Amino acid sequence: MHHISQGESLKGLNTSLRGLSEEEAKRRLILYGKNILEEERESRLRIFLRQFTSPFVLILLAAGIIALFLGNPQDALVVYCILLVNGVMGFYQELKAIASIEALKSMTALRAKVLREGEEREIGAEELVPGDVVLLGEGDMVPADIRLLESAGLMVDESMLTGESLPVEKEAQVVLSEDTPLHARANCLYKGTVVVRGRALGVVFATGKNTELGSIAQKVQERSPESPLTKALASFGKRWVFILFILLSLLLLVGIIQGRDAKVILFFVVAQMVSAVPEGLPIVVTLALVVGALRLSREKVLVKYLPAVETLGSATYICSDKTGTITLGKLEVQEYEAYHRRKLLLASALCNDADGLKGDPLEVALLRWLERERVNWEALRKAYERVWEHPFDTKRRLMAVIVSEGSGSFDFYVKGALESLAGMCESDCPREVWEAHNRMAEEGLRVLAFGYTRLKSLPESVDQARIQIVGLVGFLDPPKEGVREAVEAARGAGIRVMMITGDNLLTAKAVAKRVKIYEEGDVALEGKELEKYTDEELYHLLKRVTVVARAAPEEKYRIVKVLQSKGEIVAVTGDGANDAPALRVADLGIAMGSGSQAAKEAGKMVIVDNNLTVIVNAIRRGRLIAGNIAKVIRYLLSANSFQIFYNSLAIITGLPLPLYPTQILWINLVTDGVQDKAYPFTKYEGNPMKEKPKSPGKVFIGRGQVFSVVYNGLLMALMHYFLFLQLLKVYPYELALTISFTSAVVSQWAVGIQEIGEKPFFRNPLEYIRLNPFVYLGIFLGAILQLLAVTLLAGYFHAVRLSVEHIPYTLLLPLLTFLGIELRKELSTYLSKKF
Repeated sequence: MHHISQGESLKGLNTSLRGLSEEEAKRRLILYGKNILEEERESRLRIFLRQFTSPFVLILLAAGIIALFLGNPQDALVVYCILLVNGVMGFYQELKAIASIEALKSMTALRAKVLREGEEREIGAEELVPGDVVLLGEGDMVPADIRLLESAGLMVDESMLTGESLPVEKEAQVVLSEDTPLHARANCLYKGTVVVRGRALGVVFATGKNTELGSIAQKVQERSPESPLTKALASFGKRWVFILFILLSLLLLVGIIQGRDAKVILFFVVAQMVSAVPEGLPIVVTLALVVGALRLSREKVLVKYLPAVETLGSATYICSDKTGTITLGKLEVQEYEAYHRRKLLLASALCNDADGLKGDPLEVALLRWLERERVNWEALRKAYERVWEHPFDTKRRLMAVIVSEGSGSFDFYVKGALESLAGMCESDCPREVWEAHNRMAEEGLRVLAFGYTRLKSLPESVDQARIQIVGLVGFLDPPKEGVREAVEAARGAGIRVMMITGDNLLTAKAVAKRVKIYEEGDVALEGKELEKYTDEELYHLLKRVTVVARAAPEEKYRIVKVLQSKGEIVAVTGDGANDAPALRVADLGIAMGSGSQAAKEAGKMVIVDNNLTVIVNAIRRGRLIAGNIAKVIRYLLSANSFQIFYNSLAIITGLPLPLYPTQILWINLVTDGVQDKAYPFTKYEGNPMKEKPKSPGKVFIGRGQVFSVVYNGLLMALMHYFLFLQLLKVYPYELALTISFTSAVVSQWAVGIQEIGEKPFFRNPLEYIRLNPFVYLGIFLGAILQLLAVTLLAGYFHAVRLSVEHIPYTLLLPLLTFLGIELRKELSTYLSKKF
């Protein structure tokens, strides 16, 4: 509609300046539907079922089914109860977050003034249809996409759609070329934007999903990528299942060769399946994420999707919006040049329609500046009566007033673009004024010029006045406190921060320089320049880019996808509807609490306090959570690998099982299960923000992690195998089995203490208590439970009572395990320093 005239617009929509009739409006409402954007809602059932899609959960389900088949309902019941608790915890946290997001929504329905058959009426905005003629004034939210028919001094805040921080001028009369970009369409208004000055009459040409806002919502339908944690665990789960399949096939073959009967072989298979699956892992990972989400909520971060908590710690790029995230989201006077200070202050107070709270953002900023300069602008307005005015003229780009203090003469004040005021000067505009203006503009400031003259009588038009320039004022949406430090902290942590905004390039660079996002040697460019590059070329360019200005939604979206295609983990922040597509496809979309509903729906997190500082603090928390999850995985898989190696050695060498399936379940779900729940509360060793981002695959299942797990498992398995071999020679099988069972439990406690920290234990034992005292509480509770298992509940676990003479056997191997892991840590520390 921007490329045709007002008359052609009315004709094309089959309407007139009198508006539609009620009958025609009803017919079009049926034809086009309501003027609303349908929200994509996930059912509660789907949210609940999503908690049970982990590969580990599926393996456990299979193990439970086999246990039922073998007539062991107790084992199956324990497994299914653990799975249910895990699912309920994750489900509850997600519902709680969704409820918090819903509470942020506006509860008031938008209304619109329309002409129907020439009469002005107020209707619900959802009832608007193409062809409706709408009236708009200062403060109104634009209810649909509208082609202007008439306008007077119209300025509109389009930041939520285009990212432009300053209000833009609108003019009904202009006709533009068809390929004019969205931010430059001066004759159209778009749904969701706000009128900050002037009035307008326009005709609706698009409603609901057909609006620009609606088209953005359609792009948001693309599925978000899985979190790095989900990908890493899924990848590990697949590998683990493959290894388990090979191992079980090998053991079946050994069993057949040994001539064991089918029931015994199947019994071995169940034992190995239970050994191979870290039953406690899903619930501990969920607990770690829930604890992280709760801590983040206290820091004003709402988590909609639990795995997103960990994603924070893995981010390699932060693609941040400017307005409201890096900056305050409101204009302030940043600099001024006064050629006549008193007249400049008077002009700022008197040639101004704002009331201190409401009005044009530039005028509100001027009043705040006057207050900082200790000027009582309200008193000045009372002292000087406004007797004439020329309202802000979008064509002339100026506003003028005449005031009188009762002396018979009149003071003429004007403010606007220097280009406009220069033509009103008594002589040529001084060179020093132009130099100051150009310098401010190059620094990204929005510059207003102020002029003054004294008149003997009221003029017929503003053109009759001849003025002198009394000053220049430069405005900027300033950075928030702490953002610069947050950017430096992110850079120190190996995270690149890129500002992507719809604002102009000069302003974007000016803000980026102030917060250290843009430095000498960095590249700043406009979004339209991206189309010149292939994806491969663009990725290499983005390594040097820190500012992208005038970025359209599809350009921001492309940046995120290109970075992801090269393995980067991208966190995107935004508050406008124009940010929604990038928020949805990002590894972590972070929406601002005061932002548009489209952004909050697309994001996985909502920052209530719109601030980059909060995001960097959340990254610090995310790294701690990722580290704790890695410790849990290492601890639990050490137990699993130990049980697999131990049972496999016994089976291959023809020994009876050294650990029964019920004993393995007891170790994994109860004694270990008490201790592993403490890991989410572990404090961080050192400063997480001094480390570089690590691939989630390396953190959770990398070579170092696998080596530690295999080392711990083999160390315990070999020692226990030879102990069990010796015990069978001197004690009955039931007693040897009980000693083996208890020694395995206590050995896991030794591993649990060692895995609290990365550094050797004996270098600072007190540090291990400070890092996590809850692990020791878990050992105390586990000791009580193990005592019950080998005394009161001995019959359920194929155990017998132990006497005092058997206790040394149960403590010897745990001590050797502890010392063996300490030796590994010492060697690792030595090698890392040397190489």
